[in-house]
Amino acid sequence: MAHSLLILAIGFLAQAFFAARILVQWLLSERARHVLSPSLFWIFSLAGSYLFCVYGWMRHDFAIVLGQFISYYIYLWNLDSKGVLRRVVLPLRALLLLTPVVAICFVAGHAAAFVTEFLHNGDVPLWLLLFGSAGQVLFTLRFIYQWFYSRHKGESSLPAGFWLISLAGSLSIVSYGVIRHDVVLMVGQSFGLVAYVRNLVLIMNERRGARK
Repeated sequence: MAHSLLILAIGFLAQAFFAARILVQWLLSERARHVLSPSLFWIFSLAGSYLFCVYGWMRHDFAIVLGQFISYYIYLWNLDSKGVLRRVVLPLRALLLLTPVVAICFVAGHAAAFVTEFLHNGDVPLWLLLFGSAGQVLFTLRFIYQWFYSRHKGESSLPAGFWLISLAGSLSIVSYGVIRHDVVLMVGQSFGLVAYVRNLVLIMNERRGARK
């Protein structure tokens, strides 16, 4: 019981960081009347991702872990492009940079156990694992798109495509959460849906204003 409560606490704390990033980005964008990419968005993203990966690991949920691994270094890149990462004390920066590497090395050394616990999990049939992984990959593709877009533009930005992919991926993950009976996924993703739509509205309004 205590172990289950700890897992839930970590999951909800991770989602609290994800919700905070959306809330901060939303409020600052509303004030500016156009979509912003504030540093706090990426700081909260990194904190949430770290904790959510721990949550997925403790749940033996491959889909969650996969999604966080894909986007993790993109969060760090955005923080570095904003000059935030270099201001982090060296021990913490090393921990943030090396944690995924250590995790991969651990998995490589315990490959058989990893496959059994994560890919042959009796609580997650293969079709559901594939569905959940596809949703996480789709949701995470928004950050790959954002990374390419920002590199091309020369600054950290959150374009319309980012929010469209966010909307599609979030709906997929909510569906996965419903089937999986995962209240952390359902609550966390449902909060972001409104913000994704609102950011798209802000972008459309900004484009209409630019055409006038």
